[in-house]
Amino acid sequence: MAVDLPRELALKTIYEINEKGAYSNLALNKLLEGNSLKGVDRAFVTELVYGVLKWKLSIDWTISKFSSIKLKKISPWILNILRLGVYQLLYTDRIPVSAACNESVNLSKRYGHSGSSKFVNGVLRSIARSKASIEYPDKEKDIVGYLSVKYSHPDWLVTEWLQRFGKEFTEDLLCSNNEVPDFMIRVNTLKTSKDKLKLELSENGVETTDGKFMDEALQVLNPGSFLNLEQYKMGHFLVQDESSMLVARVMDPKPGELIVDVCSAPGGKTTHMAQLMKNEGLIVARDIHEHKINLINEGSKRLGVEIIKAEAFDAVNIDENLIEKADRVLVDAPCTGFGIIRKKPDIKWSRSAKDKKEITDLQLKILSNASRYVKAGGYLVYSTCTIENEENKDLVDRFLNESEDFFLEDFISLLPEGLKEFSKKGYIELYPNINKVDGFFIAKMRKRG
Repeated sequence: MAVDLPRELALKTIYEINEKGAYSNLALNKLLEGNSLKGVDRAFVTELVYGVLKWKLSIDWTISKFSSIKLKKISPWILNILRLGVYQLLYTDRIPVSAACNESVNLSKRYGHSGSSKFVNGVLRSIARSKASIEYPDKEKDIVGYLSVKYSHPDWLVTEWLQRFGKEFTEDLLCSNNEVPDFMIRVNTLKTSKDKLKLELSENGVETTDGKFMDEALQVLNPGSFLNLEQYKMGHFLVQDESSMLVARVMDPKPGELIVDVCSAPGGKTTHMAQLMKNEGLIVARDIHEHKINLINEGSKRLGVEIIKAEAFDAVNIDENLIEKADRVLVDAPCTGFGIIRKKPDIKWSRSAKDKKEITDLQLKILSNASRYVKAGGYLVYSTCTIENEENKDLVDRFLNESEDFFLEDFISLLPEGLKEFSKKGYIELYPNINKVDGFFIAKMRKRG
């Protein structure tokens, strides 16, 4: 029995992520690069993979209500086929029930046995008949269970956010995390202008509108496979969320300065700083992994950036050659990533409560080391793509308590109008449900002169 190739590729990718711990973007890219699927089919595979990852807990809840076999006793291949089928039944509105069920049965014949296919068919047909009556935990009696199942987030994370944000904000945040984020690009003004790029993209059928906040941002309304366009290959733009763009704006680097970016890869913020510096000065861009240094170099070359010196270096170590040499230092720290769940839903399942303790120790070590590179009167910027206090404001406070040389520097004058109201003295917190951008934290400190 022939199987549908896009669904089979989605299944293989989901299996790699759920059973082998692969990163979603890497696993998906690897599978897609090894076949000849065209644009629509590639988009369908991507939707299936991220859809199943996004709604995995809710999907598993539903399967458990209709399966005579406990989930942990179902073979991994068959369980992931069921997940794929349930996603198509409950979370899409254009796939016929017959297609979702029949294609899942075909997959189960290839990846299971005759009994598996009957089981899959029975569970999916039952769910299709009863999907309007599927119940969640009682919201009044079990608020954590209700929010966890309805919005497909782990209960430990829901519990923490309820304690911190309250019910209304938490539910709004969980809902936003399941939305598809706007597709944003940054115009590379070293090579083109915003108006010129908008016109060229329009001539190639790519619809854009201005970003919400950043002057150099464009929202692409119909992304498709536009990265094959000549404008991309020529380095006229790159994909970057507006909250990420804000980091370079807060850094406010000047032409001719020495900048150190200690956790640079893949280089979006680094090349943005070079753009703001008009390609004058020097940026020392570092990452612990050699292959990520290649990403920085490739991106710099495509964008026409000539002032970045990319090096493999572990930020937990200290480079004595840079002590008090830099005008500005950026620490875009490794973090739990809970601000970008919209883009990487597997973060919900790969992280745990204990990760925060381990990662905050690493963050503080990196920030403390990086601070030594700042010259008197220079600036230190710390940023993360998470919304956890322990990794953000609390971490900065820990650093400032240990280092009397630095103080928070107000940067409200550098913010676009729509974000000024969200800043506090020396830092800003952004949330997907409030600001409609990736969740981000940015703090700016200055070294006493």
